[in-house]
Amino acid sequence: MAKKQIFGEQVLAAKATQRKMVKVILSKKSAKGKVAFHESTMEQDQVKDFISRQKA
Repeated sequence: MAKKQIFGEQVLAAKATQRKMVKVILSKKSAKGKVAFHESTMEQDQVKDFISRQKA
């Protein structure tokens, strides 16, 4: 039988501080018509800022 895990304050705090990483793939079209892809891995909180900087 499996043992039930008890969540204490330390475990919940550690779980909250875990970094959530995402992979972002952006495509850009060159002047010649070719499409290039740029792949980045970053934290989930930084995605909106990264995409807005790449569009500008």
